[in-house]
Amino acid sequence: MEQIYVEKTASRGIAVARVYKHQEPEWTPDQHMITAAQMEEELGKFRQARENVMQELSALASENEIFAAHLEIAGDFALQEGIEAKIAGEQKNAQLAVHEVVEEFAAIFEAMDDAYMKERGADIKDIGKRLMEKLKGIQRQDLGMLREAVIVAAKDLYPSDTVKLSPEFVKGIITEEGGVTSHVSIIAKSMNIPTLVGVKGILNKLEDGMLVCMDAGKGIIVTEPEEEVQQEYLAKKQAYEEERARLRRLRELQAVTKEGKRISLCVNVGNAEDIRHALDMKIDGVGLFRSEFLYMENSHFPTEEEQFQVYKEAAELCPQELTIRTLDIGGDKELSYFTFEKEENPFLGWRAIRISLDMKEMFKEQLRAILRASAFGHVRIMFPMIISPEELKAAKAIAAECKTELAQEGKAFDPDIELGMMMETPASVLLAEEFAKEADFFSIGTNDLTQYLLAVDRGNKKIADRYDYFHPAVVKAIGEIIRAGHQEGIKVGMCGEMAGDSRATELLLELGLDEFSMSAGSIDDIRAEILKEQA
Repeated sequence: MEQIYVEKTASRGIAVARVYKHQEPEWTPDQHMITAAQMEEELGKFRQARENVMQELSALASENEIFAAHLEIAGDFALQEGIEAKIAGEQKNAQLAVHEVVEEFAAIFEAMDDAYMKERGADIKDIGKRLMEKLKGIQRQDLGMLREAVIVAAKDLYPSDTVKLSPEFVKGIITEEGGVTSHVSIIAKSMNIPTLVGVKGILNKLEDGMLVCMDAGKGIIVTEPEEEVQQEYLAKKQAYEEERARLRRLRELQAVTKEGKRISLCVNVGNAEDIRHALDMKIDGVGLFRSEFLYMENSHFPTEEEQFQVYKEAAELCPQELTIRTLDIGGDKELSYFTFEKEENPFLGWRAIRISLDMKEMFKEQLRAILRASAFGHVRIMFPMIISPEELKAAKAIAAECKTELAQEGKAFDPDIELGMMMETPASVLLAEEFAKEADFFSIGTNDLTQYLLAVDRGNKKIADRYDYFHPAVVKAIGEIIRAGHQEGIKVGMCGEMAGDSRATELLLELGLDEFSMSAGSIDDIRAEILKEQA
């Protein structure tokens, strides 16, 4: 018997079952170069494979929104153009061209600091594997055929694998790679399948048919457990399921503190599909819609109309407010179709609102799209990385220009749309009182705020223990932001990781936070913490 401790919990829960090791096919591409005479044949192979993949994804998109996003990626002109350029320009065979371009595109996302954006690289790789299946004439194992209780162990799973799983038979998932914000994790959560990801070297410790106990909440895997341990885990599993059932019942209750204050519980999302997944949690709305994802999955700056359709769909889905953060690229987030100059300190460089104010026409296209979507729901606009009242006033002035233009064009929008800002820089804390006179609301971004206040790179593992949003300086800053906002009568929310950490709930309530926005998987626990305070 061996007990293994794991850091990344993607979907909590407890399972006791035998291991099923999922073997990936051999994806290594042929390495040979082609002659000019073979070029058309290889281009034809790729185009046929792409057409077949598009047809598959079109059928799947009606069953799961994730595949609608995959369909967009597969149809991306930049992806197609890049692959065809490798074949025609560099004389690489279709398999090698697909492999190289998919890896290049995925690497753009995987290099990002934002966990949500980082995991989109897996979606691109899933498309690549579909293309390779067609080109190599191979078939992946169909996990939907499993008909006995198992814990699936794999190097990684992709959305097209995970969506086939049946919770009746798949009692748990363990992968060597992947992250907690991946689409695989989202699907596993929606199916209530306990899932641990990023467990390095685990396949070397697990064998097909080996009995395993796993507690995905605490991050524990027990191999070949003794009978007493098995019974202990089965009892824990029953208790856990009873507790989750209790938390689901709490969804019918509003999050109200013991003082009678109604707290808003919202989610952070990247698209309308994420909102759909969260609706069962009885959310109050979206506290952070990451609009940069729309830019990053495109082969060009999205047009006003393209953005409008996305924001409109999101607004119609939201039960209450939809807070759209304007473009937040730069730093670790880049675009395949736009070249950023190399910067020594990109997190302190040309990013977020600085780009928007410098690229006014692009900014106006986004603001016009958001304003038009505001006719279909309660939409709010949030500006990122503001460091001076002048920046906020400039952004508001451009929004006012857009309102005037839309009114002249006879296009509907909410004339009273709220314009707020992220509170994520030391400057925003020190000038909170001034900002509160200009902004309609605040949203505290604790991820960047903690990083900037403590001068700690949150992506640097050597100093990870120093990245602490419970640090007295961070707590004091949060309190000051809330105090300044309430002094001017504006709502103060939080959309950083701290909002979804149940250890921080009591503290944040004491400080007076009005809105908690987090990943959907944390909503039940934070609601329970708030209601516990009521008792």
